[in-house]
Amino acid sequence: MAEFSNPNQQGGQDGQTLMTVMIVVVAIILGLQFYRSKTAPPPTSTPPITAQQTPSQPGSASAPATMATPPPAATAAPTVPTVQAAAEQTTVVENDLYRITFTNRGAQVTSWVLKQFKDLGGQPLDLVHAQAAKLAGYPLSLYSNDVSKVSISSVSRNGGMVTLVTSGNLPVEINGRAVCISGVSDSSYNGSYVVKLTAPNSLTYKQDYGDNGNSSGGTLSTVNGSTGEALSQALFVPSATGQLAAPASLTFKYSNGDLQATKTFTFDAKTYVLHAEVSVTRAGVPVPVQLSWPGGFGDQNETPNRTAYVNSQFDDYRNGSFDHTDGEKVGASQAQIGPFDFAGVADPFFAAVFLPDTPSSATITTLRNDLDVSKTIKRVGYGSDSPPTKALMEPVVGAALGDSSGPIQTRIFVGPKFINVLKSVHAVDSKVSLEPVLEFGFWGPIAKYLFLSLQAIHTYITVNWPGSWGWAIVILTVFINILMLPFKVKMMHSALKMQRIQPQMDAIKERYKKYKVTDPKRSEMNAEIMQLQKDNGVNMFGGCIPSLITFPLLFAFFTMIPRVIDLRQAHWLWLPDLQAPDPYHILPILMFVSMFVVQYYTPSPGIDPAQQKMMMFMMPAFSLFWTWTYSSGLALYWSVGNLIGIAQQAVMNRTSLGREMREIAAKRARRKATTIQGRK
Repeated sequence: MAEFSNPNQQGGQDGQTLMTVMIVVVAIILGLQFYRSKTAPPPTSTPPITAQQTPSQPGSASAPATMATPPPAATAAPTVPTVQAAAEQTTVVENDLYRITFTNRGAQVTSWVLKQFKDLGGQPLDLVHAQAAKLAGYPLSLYSNDVSKVSISSVSRNGGMVTLVTSGNLPVEINGRAVCISGVSDSSYNGSYVVKLTAPNSLTYKQDYGDNGNSSGGTLSTVNGSTGEALSQALFVPSATGQLAAPASLTFKYSNGDLQATKTFTFDAKTYVLHAEVSVTRAGVPVPVQLSWPGGFGDQNETPNRTAYVNSQFDDYRNGSFDHTDGEKVGASQAQIGPFDFAGVADPFFAAVFLPDTPSSATITTLRNDLDVSKTIKRVGYGSDSPPTKALMEPVVGAALGDSSGPIQTRIFVGPKFINVLKSVHAVDSKVSLEPVLEFGFWGPIAKYLFLSLQAIHTYITVNWPGSWGWAIVILTVFINILMLPFKVKMMHSALKMQRIQPQMDAIKERYKKYKVTDPKRSEMNAEIMQLQKDNGVNMFGGCIPSLITFPLLFAFFTMIPRVIDLRQAHWLWLPDLQAPDPYHILPILMFVSMFVVQYYTPSPGIDPAQQKMMMFMMPAFSLFWTWTYSSGLALYWSVGNLIGIAQQAVMNRTSLGREMREIAAKRARRKATTIQGRK
């Protein structure tokens, strides 16, 4: 039966070259996994959040929910006049970049729309993560660590409804609010839930997943501290209501005769930066509270394959150095003392960062909750149309800024992670900018300059073209392959030299084939082969150079594409989003076919025929699997590179160098056929 073979490819030494490249790639992948496993912190005790029941919105009329009533003031009558609004009101502040909606309930933000960005439905993007905010809190709410707790006597689950009984009575204000449940013997009950009060010492909440059963023990506490929870529901008196056009200033004041709070925000007309001043006192004494961004970003459920959660991060610039912490490693309620030039949280595309006016006295608390997004996140791939069958917990990270001196004064950046925008925002120290917040992952140095090259092509060549970012990827791929051409030519020279001495190498192997692999004589064989290569100017690693350049670029593209906001919802021809998979899988299939052709036409002397066939199908299959559900921008880069490689190889195969390689390969094939027939 005829055997499928390529006359350009013969058996011999270059099998070691291919295997070397494969070992390097596998070692890199395994090394990354080992590094992550070693650097990952132990599992935190942070309970998961599950937003199952509609809580009271900032506009609800419920009173402040505290687990314990603060002690009364020492005097019989309040020493400070009461300042409270009679009803909830909203104030909308706008400039060309954003539209922020404040409610006077808590003097916090219920909507933070960025006008230049759209969600999946084509509507202006709201950066408030509605699902997380209902439980963890709304942006610019106040956080305090004076958490009140009560012991849990028993807890049971029946048909997705949980009944919980506490050791003491619960305040009526807890009804319809979010609480944190932790330490239950059966940990599946732990989490943050919106609860319904059913008796003085019992409540219920809903869990979509979990078996029926009973448990006991644990603690019920407020998600926020008692002071923070109280102020988040307090009706502040705003200095203005309705519409405000930036530049503008907005002040909220509240007093119940004992606890006083003032929050003042100043807005810029042209940037994403605003300024905040916060002061909270009780009987004239400063109360330690922090201004917070507690619950992720509104685009996180729209990003496929969980990348917006997986690539969430806490960033800070402290003592002259930048530190980045992956969202999965952020701890809950971890307080840190300054100095801080800036600190905040981000997902792949957007950031909320505090830049304190006095870095030396700034304090930061990291916030982290695990949110069940099984019903709200965008799903792609196999089974994405079927209903979820279990919880999908993802980290929702936040940050809160305070000041050890009492009052808080800070600038706040809330906006896109465009590299030029981040460079323009500076801390009090003008040498410190927000540029490091744009994180490119393990391959950061390569990925950053790869993106800067892509950005330059887009700015100066393709900016006005339809599908401009897709064409920028195509042009960058062409440039990279032109730069790689000299290395490919050098690889062919190395391959030709290897082919010329292949008969001599085969003769050496023939002399030593009677010895076992473990026999010391085998080392003499290797020494002879290496000396033969040296005498003929053959570098056994010469064929590795193109691969050692190509693979880092490929991995850098892999980490860069889902992290840059410039490519968010960028379309090209039939592709609606270069950061999402190809909906028709055209590029993955094209890449599979083109990679097969590249391997077939690329001369590879030295590869064992059986190994050659395995690699010819295994590598394209691996690439097809990799890009089937990954970003189409990567598949575009890979496919165009393969097509260029086919064209380059076709031209090189017609040069004198290519003709000589084919002649040598044909002679070897004839000799091999004659030998086989002689044996028959």
